[in-house]
Amino acid sequence: MDSFEWNKVFGALLAVAFVVLGLTFLSDGLYSSSNPKVAGFEIEGGPVETQVAAAAPATAEPVMPMLAKMSPDDGEGVAKKCIACHNFEKGSANKVGPQLWDIVNRPIAGVDGFGYSGALKEYGDGKVWTYEELNGFLWKPKSHVKGTSMGFAGIKKVEERAELIAWLRTLSDNPAEMPSADEAAATTEGEAAPAAATE
Repeated sequence: MDSFEWNKVFGALLAVAFVVLGLTFLSDGLYSSSNPKVAGFEIEGGPVETQVAAAAPATAEPVMPMLAKMSPDDGEGVAKKCIACHNFEKGSANKVGPQLWDIVNRPIAGVDGFGYSGALKEYGDGKVWTYEELNGFLWKPKSHVKGTSMGFAGIKKVEERAELIAWLRTLSDNPAEMPSADEAAATTEGEAAPAAATE
């Protein structure tokens, strides 16, 4: 190929390069955008201050005002959630968890022959399973006793907890008294709702 042919090829390549370069500059001019100094949009009326409220720790909703109204029969149905690990009959043996006959007002970690966790023994020293303790326990066991071996996730619906506790109360030769109106009112006002424990 002689020099003339090479000049034609070089000229064609140069022309293509100029066309491509020209189209690049043209597209940059048509579609260019400048980044704002401050991201976002300014809202008229001045800046809005965002306040993050500290989340209040969740606690079990009290059951005391509801107990007298609950049907123990309904509570027996709720107890099916517990039957894999607990017995309920008088004189029955312990299972994975202790037997629950006469549980209301029984000393916490107080069933002879059952191997309670150290966490529950420490928590329950001098305490009994009051209605409030049972409520907290049934709501979320691991929140009440750190290190407990109790694997139950808990019963979130307050109505179900109240039904179950009302039924557990009947499992006794001498059932505990129902809470008085004053006790129920005090619990509603947040004056009596101690945390509960587990096995």
